[in-house]
Parts: sequence; C-alpha cells; structure tokens
Amino acid sequence: MKQYDYYLFDADGTLFDTTELIYRCFLYSLGKYAKHQIPREEIVASIGLTLRKQFEHHMGPLSDEAFDAMQADHMNYQMSIYREFLAPCPGVPEAIHKLHNAGKGLAIVTSRKIISLSCFLRETGIHDYFRAIVTPDETDNHKPHPAPALKALELLNAAPQSALFIGDSPFDIECGQRAGIDTAFVSWSHNHPEHLPLKPSCIISSMLDLCN
Repeated sequence: MKQYDYYLFDADGTLFDTTELIYRCFLYSLGKYAKHQIPREEIVASIGLTLRKQFEHHMGPLSDEAFDAMQADHMNYQMSIYREFLAPCPGVPEAIHKLHNAGKGLAIVTSRKIISLSCFLRETGIHDYFRAIVTPDETDNHKPHPAPALKALELLNAAPQSALFIGDSPFDIECGQRAGIDTAFVSWSHNHPEHLPLKPSCIISSMLDLCN
C-alpha cells in the first residue's frame, strides 16, 4: 500500500483491543449511576468519544461535579480489571517497531486520558515509539472534530498530505478527513466499514499492512 512519512493512530480498538474492557466498565458505572442497563451495542457504538460524551450520551447532561465523581470511580474500576482484557490488536507491536525503525513519525490521537493510555502502551510494549500523543486535554475540540489530528500534525511538524490516520471508528475517519489526511480503517473494528458515513482511503486487515 502507499507509504507515508507520518502515521497517526487512534488507541482503543486500533492499537489495543479494549472493547470488552470498556463494555464491562460501562456495565459497572451505568448500573451504579444510571440505575438501568444500556444495550451492549449502544455502549460499543459510542466508543471513540470522550468519556464525558459517552456518559452524557447514555445519561443526559451532567454537572462537572457529578461527572468528576463518576469518572474517578469508572477509571478506578477500569484500572482494577484491565489486565484481564487488554491485548494488542493484530500485528501492532511488530508494525509499530518496523515503522519506527524505518524513520516514520508516529503519533497517537485518542479520546483516552494520558494516565491509563500510558499504562496500556507500556503493557503492550509500544510506549516509547511515539513522537507525539494527543489526548482530550490537548485540544478544546475532540474527535470527530479535526483539531486533535491537526494538533498531532503540528507536534510532528508534518503536512497533511504526508500522513495517514489509522482508526476503528467513524469518529476517527471523520477527524482525519476533515484535517485533510488520508485515512485507514481497521478491519477488526466492531464497526462495519459499509456503515461508515465517510469512506476511508483504505481498509487494513493487520497493522503490518502499513509496512508493505
């Protein structure tokens, strides 16, 4: 496939498989705070949004105080169980290593906060390969807005046409496209490519496809 100088990666569902982990955490939090269960498919469909947007999608508007309390409880629970569910996605450790050794500039553009992100990157053995990491704290607007992708390009000193954004959700594809970046959709996503509102530049079946 076409080679790029820079690669921007979503994290959850793209670099590591956290779908079941995220589902279990929302099952816990929504059961505790919303007092009712949300269908699995609805929880999974909101993966890729910021945690606040996910909570408000399922529960309606929240005060800062209420969200902060829920977020702390939710993340404490997640960090207590993540080792049962966390695993790298297909070809990820090998591909990230190869791209880094080939001199490519690598970045992460994610809706996950830095504390758990850093932990998950270390657990999957890829923490030290990224020149830039853009979390929700880095921009005022979040995916699918282009701001996070544009921030990553700025940190990498990269032009949009020299980069590829790899993700597993419609929010990733829209974010990349609105930033003027080619996009790659991962075939192992819980989303179906034919249901994406915007079509990606390509679909990959393993992260190693990026190295070919």
